[in-house]
Amino acid sequence: MIRALWTASSGMIAQQTNIDIISNNLANVNTVGYKKSRAQFQDLLYQTIRAAGSTTAQGSMNPTGLQVGHGVRLISTSKSYEQGDVMQTGNALDLMIEGDGFFQLLLPDGTIGYTRDGNFKIDGEGRIVNNDGYILQPELWIPENATDVIVGSDGTVSVILAGEEMPQEIGQIELARFLNPEGLINIGRNIVRPSLASGEIQYGTAGMEGFGTIAQGYLEMSNVKVVEEMVNLIVAQRAYEVNSKAIQAADEMLQTANNLRR
Repeated sequence: MIRALWTASSGMIAQQTNIDIISNNLANVNTVGYKKSRAQFQDLLYQTIRAAGSTTAQGSMNPTGLQVGHGVRLISTSKSYEQGDVMQTGNALDLMIEGDGFFQLLLPDGTIGYTRDGNFKIDGEGRIVNNDGYILQPELWIPENATDVIVGSDGTVSVILAGEEMPQEIGQIELARFLNPEGLINIGRNIVRPSLASGEIQYGTAGMEGFGTIAQGYLEMSNVKVVEEMVNLIVAQRAYEVNSKAIQAADEMLQTANNLRR
């Protein structure tokens, strides 16, 4: 009976963490480029009381075994990299990747971070940066006398200078992608970093060799579906309650046994 207490408690702990993950998804429903997470569970060790296929005293074979499990644990969280909803902004430096790929950002420690958040700005030196001031890689400078910025679907960046009508090309945005994007490490600020599990980094031009195209004046919003997360929240809550009922039932059975009198 003590086994039931610990087994059910492991279920409560797992569902509590599951609700934490669902809550984070709901909190980021309006975060640009956010990718929803999903909890994945794994059953724990089993106590084998009778092995399947063992021989009985009569020389026959047991067709089934007798095993008792010891609960559940949260084994991992996986990210869904399906395309998020599209929001039209009309801003020249709002960029969205339609398909596979990440923008590259120079982080303060000198390493490169990767993001799907295409909400860019221009800093005091004319460089294209994100909301935290991290510089888009490769670096692009917008001239002071530029009146408009044009970004092509292949990432080509052009500007129209004051007094001129024809655009002048100043550079190109390079995209990166990974064999296993679910292996990326989330560090916050809409940025991920590679790991050994994410595989080798591949660089390329938007719209070529499987990379997505770039849409100017649009942002990719979160791919969180509120209704789906609310259903998951209800299921997790009910699972938590059921495990608490199992603990109560085990406790009542122990109490009954404790109250036996000869």
